[in-house]
Amino acid sequence: MSKLILNEEELALLNSKEGLYSLFRSKKIDLNKSLEEAAYRVELKKKQEELIKLQNWVIENDKKVVIIFEGRDAAGKGGAIRRITEYINPRHFRIVALNIPTDDERKQWFFQRYIIQLPKPGEIVFFDRSWYNRAIVEPVNGFCTDQEYQIFMSQVNDFEKMLIQSDTHLIKFYFSITKAEQARRFKDIRNSPMKRWKMTAVDRKAQELWDEYSKYKERMFEITNTDHAPWIIVDANQKAQARLNAVTHVLEKIPYDSAGTN
Repeated sequence: MSKLILNEEELALLNSKEGLYSLFRSKKIDLNKSLEEAAYRVELKKKQEELIKLQNWVIENDKKVVIIFEGRDAAGKGGAIRRITEYINPRHFRIVALNIPTDDERKQWFFQRYIIQLPKPGEIVFFDRSWYNRAIVEPVNGFCTDQEYQIFMSQVNDFEKMLIQSDTHLIKFYFSITKAEQARRFKDIRNSPMKRWKMTAVDRKAQELWDEYSKYKERMFEITNTDHAPWIIVDANQKAQARLNAVTHVLEKIPYDSAGTN
């Protein structure tokens, strides 16, 4: 058996809090895997510290921030949101994951129930799925009429432009995974008593409707990937890297004072 020779930097990483956690969290020790996980945790923590500075800038300058997380079922949207919000002040952000619309909401202008969820000055709002449900999930599953879909697609760019013109920072993420990776994650969810609750009727049809989702996804990108509100496509097959990439983009996109305030 070949020996793994560690340099001083790797030894220091394994002896750190993050390294020891990664080393001993599983029954079978895998040094390479532990090093990768420890490096990820160190990098994530640095970026999470920057997110605190970003939030302080938002609060102190009465800024408004909307961050949308879209993507296929099991793409890791919720996990990314949890990492971004893990250490920031809970009094100044909200995570919005709306249920199916009520009868009254179905009779309203489609965007109305999202408008009331928009941030007040000094607040960040994370949408775990957003108004873009009508661009993909609803038409694929027959939850809206073709006319309702067409009206949405004709209005969404102007809606987002008005949002940005009202001094709101808007970031749109799409977490992208392969069909095989989605199938693997669904199997993991079904086999886990702790995760099984996540499976919905829509999830159970996702593999069968894969190509239909792809068709509507591509049309969404074609029409709504605008200069004022572009889509950021995140390769989400590797969860850890996807989370780091999302956090990095937020830090680069929002012009906060990186010197920070305490």
